Amino acid sequence: MRIAWIGFHEEGLPAFRNALEKGFEIVGFITLDDDAMNKRSAGSREYLDLCEKYGVPFFLVHTIKNDQAYEVLSGLSPDLVVVLGWSEILPERLLQIPHIGTVGAHAALLPHNRGSAPINWSLIRGEKQTGNTLMWLKPEVDAGEIIDQMAFDITPYDSCKTLYAKVADTNQIMIERLVTGLMNGSAPCMEIPNETEEPLLPRRKPKDGLIQWSQSGRSIYNFIRALTDPYPGAFTWLEHRKWLLWKASLLPVDSKKAGLKPGEIGDKVYSFIAEENGILVGTEDMLLILHEVEDEQGIRYSGKALHDLGLKGVFTCE
Repeated sequence: MRIAWIGFHEEGLPAFRNALEKGFEIVGFITLDDDAMNKRSAGSREYLDLCEKYGVPFFLVHTIKNDQAYEVLSGLSPDLVVVLGWSEILPERLLQIPHIGTVGAHAALLPHNRGSAPINWSLIRGEKQTGNTLMWLKPEVDAGEIIDQMAFDITPYDSCKTLYAKVADTNQIMIERLVTGLMNGSAPCMEIPNETEEPLLPRRKPKDGLIQWSQSGRSIYNFIRALTDPYPGAFTWLEHRKWLLWKASLLPVDSKKAGLKPGEIGDKVYSFIAEENGILVGTEDMLLILHEVEDEQGIRYSGKALHDLGLKGVFTCE
């Protein structure tokens, strides 16, 4: 069975690597060119290393919607197209190319959380569970027939990075199950209607990372861990200077009893473990400990260097 693969995001790497190791017939790999890749988060060029190792032709495109992409995919004459870790909706003319169909994954338990950035949104919204769904792609967003689905919990210890690692693991499992089933004349299928009244999740842009200090400590903690590496980061302002907040802890201590108002910087937190040093910040209820920040010059500070900054005052929204 001839398989063409489309992807750029690191969440698809384990599945791609596993498919190659299993000896599945990958006839070509399509990914973003350098210009387009530099505008995305969490892209990986490890795909190209794997292509070279296993002798898979690869093709760089600026967008999957242009004529170049259509001509490349048509020329591969695939039975199945796998789309993992791609941020564009495939045009209908591409979906008509493969003989069997085009399969893709969405990092949510469809039909819940259709749309953009489902992992980030699930953290921001404080959800306790999410998952990954494998489906046959249609021109409409995340509306295809559900093939397979795997759930996993969102714990207080997770960030967008750890959740995407879970997505990557489930991608690998579900793609192998699908391809093995197709080669044996069958395929897994779930009788879950992919229908919902929920609105599509909106796209997130770097400017959407502004922290609202009037929110609860847990909400701010969720916001920071939803937008941390490899994403653009949550940010705030201190005396008209922008600061990105990369690492934080939630401390269930009453912020008012600690004498700190929302956004106000308090005492230093010390530890003999370098990365656990930090500074206290008040919220509407609980305290936050900031462990790593970045200034407007792109310099990150943690440990003693964070303390040496001597940050004082109140973080604000402008």
